[in-house]
Amino acid sequence: MERIAIIDLGSNTARLLIMEISATGHFHIVDQLKEAPRLGEGMDRDGFLKPQRIQETIKTIKMFRKLCDSYGIEKITAVATAAVRHAKNQRSFLDEVASVCGIKFKVLSAEEEAMYVYKGVINTMDIPKGLILEIGGGSTKIVYYNRRNLLAHETLPFGSITLTELFAADNLPPAEQAEKIEEFFTEQLKRIPWLENVDPETQFIGVGGSFRNLCRMAKIMRKYPLKNIHNYVLKDVEFTHTYNMLKSLELDRKKKIRGLSSGRADILPSALAAVAAFKKYMNLGDIVISGSGLRTGIIFNYAVPTTMDKPISDILGYSLAGLIEFYGCNKQHTEQVVDLSIQLFKQLRVLHKFPRQHLKILKVAASLHDAGRRVDFYNYEKHSGYAVMNANIYGLSHRDTVLAAFVAANTSMEDINLAEWAKYRDLVTDDDIEAVKKMGVMLRIADSLDRSMTSAVKGINCDILGDSVIMKTELNGDAALEINSALQIGQDFRKVFKKNLEIL
Repeated sequence: MERIAIIDLGSNTARLLIMEISATGHFHIVDQLKEAPRLGEGMDRDGFLKPQRIQETIKTIKMFRKLCDSYGIEKITAVATAAVRHAKNQRSFLDEVASVCGIKFKVLSAEEEAMYVYKGVINTMDIPKGLILEIGGGSTKIVYYNRRNLLAHETLPFGSITLTELFAADNLPPAEQAEKIEEFFTEQLKRIPWLENVDPETQFIGVGGSFRNLCRMAKIMRKYPLKNIHNYVLKDVEFTHTYNMLKSLELDRKKKIRGLSSGRADILPSALAAVAAFKKYMNLGDIVISGSGLRTGIIFNYAVPTTMDKPISDILGYSLAGLIEFYGCNKQHTEQVVDLSIQLFKQLRVLHKFPRQHLKILKVAASLHDAGRRVDFYNYEKHSGYAVMNANIYGLSHRDTVLAAFVAANTSMEDINLAEWAKYRDLVTDDDIEAVKKMGVMLRIADSLDRSMTSAVKGINCDILGDSVIMKTELNGDAALEINSALQIGQDFRKVFKKNLEIL
């Protein structure tokens, strides 16, 4: 297991990620730090990074360095974006950082920055057609892809800080300032010819700190039950409500809003004005929030070098494989349970009548059904459900995450806690309870049919005859333990499927 650090120095914030990367190309975050030294503040006047901002940034990077040293990190990938890219005193700043902090930064070109953002999204989101908007402190990236192929991208030389400073000099009321930014941003969009060719069915994807902060605020207002930001669908009405509220308030009142970062309270309205202009100009609705962007793109290039040429084809499969490895699950047993679960799902379709999408839910639950054993054997299914609910599983919607978590935790008919279920009313319905119970039973049978973890049961053939399901097993050796274990689930099978279970 290799540990590396990534430092992303933006115009507003600086972020440090400490990652563990396995030999199989999977990674997870070990630690992180975020500060807002506002390096790009005041640059619009003369193009120079200001001394106070430089000192704040160096102070931040020294803290980053100390944390890296405490973890024994030898490889630090440090990148700087728009503020440093445009600074007239770029060289002297980078030399001072290298001298004081011992870290050499690579200044990304606008194209490199856009490519990393794209790779962070395309390798973690199962969205075939996307229009990505990333609003940084000093630049704005727009990336368009279709069928997972990059078609066009553009970088505009202004972001939340520069837009705020550009229009603050007019001393306009907040609402009028936001209107001016919308007008300005719209005029910039008119200069990008390829925007006219974007497929109207394309999904709007929001990347970066402004979108993450917007998401946190919306989730608090909505009392949203999941912590995950990645793949959160921000409804059009949620955006409109939040934007209208923010653009009408003075700064001191903005700082009191729950979920709004104090380091972003003054610049978020400008970012949202740009988003509003973009939505209107492109006739876009809901926004899917991505928690992955530039830093994730950098990690993928390092951990999975093939992504430099083409994106990961099976996002969900890659993500699940990393979690199976992380939780130390028996890989052969996990693959066998997934395979048997899929066979049961397909052969019992005439009984359960679930759409194909539910197969993904069952696959996720089966893949991580043993994850909870790393916490404790007793009640490990509940711990597995918690792992599914709180893991950042790429390629999975929030609704499917909730359902998969309950399937993984569903050890018996009585084990669905209705009070706990009620917390997720925004994402699931009462009808889903029956689906969870049925998929839970299928998963438990599949797990039982590999009780010895030797793949003794190669396959299953189900015949539905009258009031019974005759399950014929294809064996690879003695499977008495497996069949006996599976038969113990017969009572629960009868409750949910209204059929007796016989296993031969």
